Amino acid sequence: MEKKLTESIEDYIETIYLESQKHGKGVRITDVALELKVSKASANDAVRKLKELGYVEHERYGQIYLTETGKSRAVKVYEKHRLITEFLVKALDVSLANAEQDACGIEHIISD
Repeated sequence: MEKKLTESIEDYIETIYLESQKHGKGVRITDVALELKVSKASANDAVRKLKELGYVEHERYGQIYLTETGKSRAVKVYEKHRLITEFLVKALDVSLANAEQDACGIEHIISD
């Protein structure tokens, strides 16, 4: 069983995954900070933690790349988010904007 990550770390790993899928390459600290609306220092601290956990590869001032373990974990987080969003929209008729926001909170409290 995988170690439970904090909500914040899950948000970072999901964001790195989505940004890398969008651009087809590594991600910059600046992009992560902008997407999550946090300071570059906060993003840098989180990326350092992800590197310690073995989820990303990152050299100072370089791009961030998910490791195979990181990508696997990020896909799980993203799929939970996507499925919860879809359920809220289709089954409960929640607006997409609200479903996205609600899914972000729910994905962190349900089991893997």
